[in-house]
Amino acid sequence: MGTDDKISNKAEELGGKVKEGAGRLTDDERLEAEGRADQSKSKIKQAGEKLKDSAEKAKDAFKS
Repeated sequence: MGTDDKISNKAEELGGKVKEGAGRLTDDERLEAEGRADQSKSKIKQAGEKLKDSAEKAKDAFKS
């Protein structure tokens, strides 16, 4: 996967942390939950990218 996707996913995770923190500060449970959900989605995307990167490395190893 591209670096742009990795940066985007990390930014989404950080945005989720900010949103969760803002929810805590304002006592807004919905905002806090949205922040946690954003972080979870981002982490799933990051795990998928790591899996794709590993598969690509494995494929390249068999070509050699």
